[in-house]
This record gives sequence, structure tokens and C-alpha cells, in this order.
Amino acid sequence: MELTMQTIGIWIGAFFTLCIFSFLYKDNPFYKIAEQIFIGISAGYWFIYTIYFILIPNLFLELKSDFSGNLLLIIPAILGILMLCRLIPKIDWVSRYPIALVVGTTAGTSFVYYLKSDVINQLTATILNPFKADGIASIIGQILLITGTITGIIYFFFSKKHEGAFGTTAKVGIYFLMVSFGAAFGYTIMARISLLIGRLNFLLGNWLGIIKP
Repeated sequence: MELTMQTIGIWIGAFFTLCIFSFLYKDNPFYKIAEQIFIGISAGYWFIYTIYFILIPNLFLELKSDFSGNLLLIIPAILGILMLCRLIPKIDWVSRYPIALVVGTTAGTSFVYYLKSDVINQLTATILNPFKADGIASIIGQILLITGTITGIIYFFFSKKHEGAFGTTAKVGIYFLMVSFGAAFGYTIMARISLLIGRLNFLLGNWLGIIKP
């Protein structure tokens, strides 16, 4: 078999894949080696990516082309430098301020995003006339959405004891929540199964040649 870079890459990929799968037996040095190499390569990749695709085009080139017009870019640059103070024990407290600013800003923007995309859209769907939807499936879906939203909110209303008709409605909300969480969990499992299938196709196809890759 001719030894090429592609062949070497396939063997290296197969070796590290088997090292990761070895964790199914128990924790071992091969798994730890593969884990550390993966983390190191990922950190190195994103470090280079940040420099060449974020800092250089969005900071250095902008300041070089028009320094006075892009003077505000120095502020995020300083904040980024202050984050690196985390690596120096004596002044690591300085890094808390830019990290707090980033976390707070991200939380604020994410809150607005989810408020618009999830809360408002779902509330809007509950005040629409479900019988104006096209097709019986759409009508049933709208009715289930309205029922699930209302009963789910009632379940989280703890100012009133869950008994009688109110308790029955709250119990219906529990079922909708269980279905929702189960669907989310199933989606996560299917995503992991997809990754497993990809690795098995690589091992049986690209590496061993038993199946067509």
C-alpha cells in the first residue's frame, strides 16, 4: 500500500477514534492522550482563527486604514488585553472587569433575542384563531400549542394550591412539559447517534474498506 499523507491521516484518525471509544471500557491513558490532544488542537486552532479572522481584519487593518475614524476600536482591544491578565496571578483580578462586561452584555442581548424569538412568538401563537389554520393537522397543532402553553404556565403558578380543576390542569401541563423535555433529549441523542454513525463509517469505510465510504 502506497504511503501517502492521506493514508497517514486516515490511520491517525482511526487511532484517535479508537482511543476515544476505549473510554467505553474504562478511563485509560489512551483516552486521556486523545482528549488532551483534541483540546490542545482545538485551542490552537481557535487562537489562530481569532488572530487572522477577527483581530487582523476587524482591528489592525481598520486602525491602519483610518486610525482617527476607528479610534473607538481601541476600547475593546484594551478589554481583550485586560482579559489576558488572568494568566498573571498578581493582577488576575483585573480580568474580572472585562469578563463581567462581556458576560453582562451577552446575557442582555441573549435575553432580548430569546424574548423575541421564543416568548413573543409563542404568546402570539396562543392568541391566534386555531380554526383558521390550513388543514386538520395545522388546526390540531395550534390547539395543542395553545393548550400546552396555558397548562404549562398554570403548572408554574404556585400561589394557588394544585387541587381540583386547577390541579388537573396543572397535571396536564406536566405531561406537555415531559413531552417537550423528552423531545429535546431525543433530539440530543439523535445528534450524538449521528456523530457515532459518522465515526463508524470512517472506521469501516475509509480505514478498513469493509463498506463504501
